[in-house]
Amino acid sequence: MIQIQIFGTKKCKDTAKAVRFFKERGGVKIHQIDILEKPISKGEFNNIFRSVSPEECINRDSQAFEKLQLKYIQFNPLDKLLEHPEITRTPIVRLEKNATVGFQPDVWKKWIGR
Repeated sequence: MIQIQIFGTKKCKDTAKAVRFFKERGGVKIHQIDILEKPISKGEFNNIFRSVSPEECINRDSQAFEKLQLKYIQFNPLDKLLEHPEITRTPIVRLEKNATVGFQPDVWKKWIGR
């Protein structure tokens, strides 16, 4: 059985769509993590960054990003993601060493072979 990790939030519609995508295909065990309740660790981010860039993981359109006024300063993406999980772009979906950011069903279909 394939085991997928989905990092997201309860309010994120794309996270809900990702969960539904994998549930509809069967044979996939889903481990869903709400990043506002249990933020992504530094080690986990480093694993994710093997597949996607730190910049891709930042939701520059979020209210939190705007509130923190991050568009006006230079910052280390990993440090800000660890400090403020609410600026994370979701869902982050992980299968072993592969990861995606955002809703990407075409990639996920290749992962699970359907």
